[in-house]
Amino acid sequence: MKLILWLLALFAAAVAVTLAAKNTTGRALIEAPPYQLELPLDQFILAVAVAFFVFYILVRFILGIFGFSQRHRHKKTDEMLLSGLKAYFEGDYVKSQKNTAIALKLADSSTAKAISAVIAARSAQILNEVAARDQYLNTALSQAPDEKSLCLAARTEFMLQKGDYQEALRILQSLYSEGGLQSVAVLQLELEAQQQAGNWDAVLELVDILAKRQSVNKTLVRKLKHDAQIENIKSKATDLQSLNQYWQCISPLDKMDSKLSVAAVRAYISLGNCNMANKIIESNVPMTWDNELIELYSECLDYHVSRQIECAEVWLRVHPNNAILLLTLGKLCTYCELWGKAQNYLEASLSVEPGHKAHFALAQLNEKLGKHELAMDHYNKGLQLTLKQLS
Repeated sequence: MKLILWLLALFAAAVAVTLAAKNTTGRALIEAPPYQLELPLDQFILAVAVAFFVFYILVRFILGIFGFSQRHRHKKTDEMLLSGLKAYFEGDYVKSQKNTAIALKLADSSTAKAISAVIAARSAQILNEVAARDQYLNTALSQAPDEKSLCLAARTEFMLQKGDYQEALRILQSLYSEGGLQSVAVLQLELEAQQQAGNWDAVLELVDILAKRQSVNKTLVRKLKHDAQIENIKSKATDLQSLNQYWQCISPLDKMDSKLSVAAVRAYISLGNCNMANKIIESNVPMTWDNELIELYSECLDYHVSRQIECAEVWLRVHPNNAILLLTLGKLCTYCELWGKAQNYLEASLSVEPGHKAHFALAQLNEKLGKHELAMDHYNKGLQLTLKQLS
């Protein structure tokens, strides 16, 4: 349709020029010293029209050549970038670096430049070509500043792979200084940097932020929070006040998690606070029956041991064949010098499940009773079981 309209307009213009020329009797004088040209006015009009037409065709031809060159450049950029990406995912990092480096030079758009630079830099990183890696990123940062976050995220990742979390955090801080909502990838990089730095409070803050994003793995976020809570408890095992404050802030549901409880109990035991350690165990064991918690019940002993024995014997009625619980009762009774009960519990533990800890506990008990040969026998059996486990 557009071509037909152009043809109609052209024919109309030709008819108009012909009619105008037929009724025109004037002359046109073209003077360019020392030359002078005089033409009938109708011929002059016709010459101008032809010149305009030739000029138009020439301009379109030049623009066509230029457009072809641009299209060819874009096509070549796309080919090199896609080829580089394919090689990267196939593990051919030499080819990936080569092709994406070409795409970086040819690309016009900031996005294409940034993606090409990042893939080339990642390939160079794997090939341990640090200078080339940094050059690609610097080129993209200077030529595509509006895609700065993509390049800085890659640089942060490289620093974390190196273990330089301080530099990684510095890079991220420069990125945050520009404001705006940060991507999930950037937040995950900061989370890893804070993990390396041991800043567990910061890790938990980032986990809470990530939990609100739609594009994250919720199971992974829960695991990250769980692990950070455990590490945070361990980090506060040198200060009772900090540990108390943190443990009080944990939700009742989280406190019933056996791994968190184990970490808290160990922290309180290291600080000599047996009362709090045993309270956590006593509130948790009837819900989880975690053997590690049951075993820790005999690790921190004070004047409440007799009450601990009563509590553990209540548990034993529910789980009479729990070897760890029987071992714990044997240790508690040994501490209270209830020799007969201690021996019965320890021997019952061995009958349920032979273990080196029960043998060593019986050996120590027999030493206190002066039964040195029997003590040596249990030491040997315990040592044999230990060596068997190690092998």
